Amino acid sequence: MTDPLDIEARLQRLDPPRLAAFCAALTERLFPNFALFSRLVEFGDAPQMRQILNGVWDHLGNTGAKMNFEVQLDKVEANLPDLDEFDMYGASPALDAVLALFSTVTSILEGEAEEAVSVSNLSRECVAHFIEVTEGDDQMSDEELVRFINTHEMMQQEEAFQQDVLDLLEAGKTLNAARLRELRTLAQNEGVSNIGISDDD
Repeated sequence: MTDPLDIEARLQRLDPPRLAAFCAALTERLFPNFALFSRLVEFGDAPQMRQILNGVWDHLGNTGAKMNFEVQLDKVEANLPDLDEFDMYGASPALDAVLALFSTVTSILEGEAEEAVSVSNLSRECVAHFIEVTEGDDQMSDEELVRFINTHEMMQQEEAFQQDVLDLLEAGKTLNAARLRELRTLAQNEGVSNIGISDDD
């Protein structure tokens, strides 16, 4: 199991563009969780959220496209599902995806490592909650459950993904277009989210 503190230490050493790219990559992988939920329960505006995330990638790639990220924060906030309103599991990973997008936009505006750390933890917790809900056993002690989650294949995939993103971001002196394309392709994961959800489901 990867030590989250190790990831945090590595994030603290990244410059603001790479921190925002880390957030964008994890949000990209979380995004199908919101897209599917939005379509199934007719909540929120998934195309608008997709557009904002695309705008983040464009901004990172210096394509010349302009987006007012201050304004986007309000739009993102309007798409946060209220867990008290939706009595279904799918609302939780959908909320995680939108919270990650909010942190990603905030990261572009503020350039602080804490937003990237927050998205890292959020993505791990999303996976942990999914494992607990789908495979957890009431007979397990808290310690057994934690061990089960931390050694689960899905959690190991999540940790390997975050490591791969960091490895990509730490390589090379500049965050060039080729590296960003590689990062985005990795994060898209052929349309499958960190908990195995696809909007095609």
